[in-house]
Amino acid sequence: MSNQEDKFKKRTARPQTIAGALGGLMKLFGVRASDSDLVAQWPNIIGKEIAGLADICAVKKTRSGEYNIVLRPRNPAYTLKLSYMTDEIKKKINKYFGSDCVGKITFRK
Repeated sequence: MSNQEDKFKKRTARPQTIAGALGGLMKLFGVRASDSDLVAQWPNIIGKEIAGLADICAVKKTRSGEYNIVLRPRNPAYTLKLSYMTDEIKKKINKYFGSDCVGKITFRK
């Protein structure tokens, strides 16, 4: 039996959203989706430090084809710290997807 079959046997404790299930399935086959995969894999992509400071609030595609990532800081005091980290956040997301897809990072209260 291959290693792939073992991955299909793994179950989660709670029901998943469609976005989470598709993101996991696409990751299994080596395909990376866009916004659903980003939301489902947020802590793995961005790291525990930044994931502990903010959650993804929205992913908007602009007319130019780039994405605007809207983050909601868990505490309003983190907004300034996160604003200094926008270049690092962009680099991590772009590295994960393999292209320069993030154009802008914004924050919402």
